[in-house]
Amino acid sequence: MRRSVLPLLVTLSHALVILLPLVAMETQEEARGCRGASPPQTSEHDCAWRCIIFTLQWPGGFCASLYNQTLCRIPDTVTDWTIHGLWPLHAQRCCNCWPMFQSDVQELKDELVENWPSLLKTKSSFQFWEQEWAKHGACAACVEGFNSPQKYFQISLKLRKWFEIQRVLEDAGIAPSCERRYKVAEVQSILTPHVGDQYEIQCVLDHKDRQVWFQVKIRLSRDLTLGCPHPEAGSGPGSGPSPGHPCPPEVPFFYLPINHQKPERPCD
Repeated sequence: MRRSVLPLLVTLSHALVILLPLVAMETQEEARGCRGASPPQTSEHDCAWRCIIFTLQWPGGFCASLYNQTLCRIPDTVTDWTIHGLWPLHAQRCCNCWPMFQSDVQELKDELVENWPSLLKTKSSFQFWEQEWAKHGACAACVEGFNSPQKYFQISLKLRKWFEIQRVLEDAGIAPSCERRYKVAEVQSILTPHVGDQYEIQCVLDHKDRQVWFQVKIRLSRDLTLGCPHPEAGSGPGSGPSPGHPCPPEVPFFYLPINHQKPERPCD
C-alpha cells in the first residue's frame, strides 16, 4: 500500500523552525573575515542573497555521465542520494582568503563520508568539501548560521536527513532500473509534496545518448524554508555549474541503478 508523503512536508516545516535560530535572517553586523585578521565591515548589499540551492545527486546517474570509464568510483557504503552542494544564489561577498582545514570538519567526517563523498578518483572527499566551501560556503558566510565551515556542513547534513528522496520514491514504486523509464511529470507528482514546488529535476546524457536522471536542485529561502519567492531565484552566480540540464518533459529518462563494480556502465 502506497504511503502518503504529505505528512513529510509538515514534519520538514517543524524541523526547519528548530534550525531557524541558527540561520538568522539579519546580516551580521560584522562579517567573518580572514582568519587572524580583523573582520571587514559588511552591508546589506554585501549579503544580499536571499535564495539557496540544496543539490542532491544520484551516483548512478553522475557516473553514467562520465565517458572516461576509469574516473568514477562509488564507495561500497554509498547506496543512496548524496550531497552535491549547498549554493547561495547571487552572493556578493565571498572571502577567498578563508581556508578550510581538516580539523574544521573532523567531528562531521563520518557523516560527510557517508552523505557527501567524492565520486571522482582524482579528487579526495576532503578536496571536494574544500572546493564546495571555497566556492559556495564562504559566499554564504555573511549570514550568521553559515559563518564557519563546521556550520555550513552541519546545515547541509541536516538538510540531507530531511530530504529523504530515495525513501519517498521507493514508497511510490519509483526504483532504479536498467529497463524502465520515467516521465518528469510522474516523478514530480511524488517529489513535490516532499520538497515543495520550486525544484529542478536534472538529467545528463550517457554514452548511448540517453537521458539519465542525475540530480535534484531544491530551492530554499536563506532561513531554510521551502521555496524562494525573491526574483533572484534562478540560475546565476553561485548556483553551482554542473554537467546536468533540466530533464526534458517530453522525453522519458532512466533512473539507473548503482553498480559499485562498474559505476559508469551499471547495466552492461
